[in-house]
Amino acid sequence: MNPHRIALLFNANKVYDRQVIAGIGEYLKSTRVQWDLFMEEDFRCRTLGIHRWAGDGIIADFDDPVVAETLASLSVPVVAVGGSYADDSHYPANVPYVATDNARLVRVAYDHLIEQGLQRFAFYGLPPVPGNRWAQEREAAFGSMVSSDGLSGTVYRGSPTSAGGWGRAQEDLVEWVTSLPRPIGIIAVTDARARQLLQACVVADVAVPGEVAVVGIDNDPMAQLLSRISLTSVIQGAEEMGRTAAQVLHQMLHGGDCSTTRVLVPPVGINVQASSQHQPMKSAHVMRARHYIRQYACLGIKTEQVADYVGISRTLLEEHFKRELKQTVHQTILDHKLAMARGMLGDAAIPLADVAVRCGFTSLQYMYAVFRREYDCTPRQFVELARNT
Repeated sequence: MNPHRIALLFNANKVYDRQVIAGIGEYLKSTRVQWDLFMEEDFRCRTLGIHRWAGDGIIADFDDPVVAETLASLSVPVVAVGGSYADDSHYPANVPYVATDNARLVRVAYDHLIEQGLQRFAFYGLPPVPGNRWAQEREAAFGSMVSSDGLSGTVYRGSPTSAGGWGRAQEDLVEWVTSLPRPIGIIAVTDARARQLLQACVVADVAVPGEVAVVGIDNDPMAQLLSRISLTSVIQGAEEMGRTAAQVLHQMLHGGDCSTTRVLVPPVGINVQASSQHQPMKSAHVMRARHYIRQYACLGIKTEQVADYVGISRTLLEEHFKRELKQTVHQTILDHKLAMARGMLGDAAIPLADVAVRCGFTSLQYMYAVFRREYDCTPRQFVELARNT
């Protein structure tokens, strides 16, 4: 049998799109389906000449209105992938649609912030443009949730991300952050926006998560790598969306009528990191110190540097830490380095020596010694024990 020729119209620069594509690939590997896949390397050209493409089917990102409009007149089977809509009339007619559940994505983030004991909430979104319909849906879901709880949530859309306007956009974001009542939990519409928010908090000298707790959406590894403070993020079911879309197209290629099919894919869960782990602190000194530690612990900072940042003596800072956290500043720094190391040890692709350096240990041998002292095992043994529990 000749393989079916299938076009994938996505923007592979985005982590969400890549995960959808990965799900399509997983479906092909787990079945006997044979497809000859086409995917434009330059996503800006993905619809050019598509009317002349002699293929058998298409799976496409319908969050892009240009893609949706371009494919409307095609006779080949098309499966749409995109964000969900609160209003059913916004879905394309007679096209099977596999959607990420925008309302549930926001709900997971919102419930998590409530569980942290927060009572004030804000949303950092995107300016409303045709290509950001999913962002508008998430913003609307946030507004509905806080309203139903009798709260007034603050919404800030900011400016589109561009190199030319970045300086002013960051200044405006800093101004917004400093104007907010605190403590407050902020849901960012994407991890990219969350990363910008974390940067603004650093510039504004606003403690994360003591004063501002942040949750993003996407669980984007790149956002984690580029953030000093590890980011909590809601994990979309993007790979499941890809698998489902491939299954629906497979049925259509064999004569199935899926024109009324609509699948809403819930989020996988939430990856909880430091950015949202809000703990009410009686001492403002401890809150500021922990904010500094979260940013710089892995750079080898000492207790004296933390005290200098807070603006009090080391002795007084130690008293505050022992009273509130029941441990020393040094132990708090070490706990953060160990937490970072535990997270990295789960990735077998990262050499142990790199884990030691990136987590602020002076050598691999010293990291081994600390693990033996704190956990009575080596780093490798710690990973094995974690897997077996």
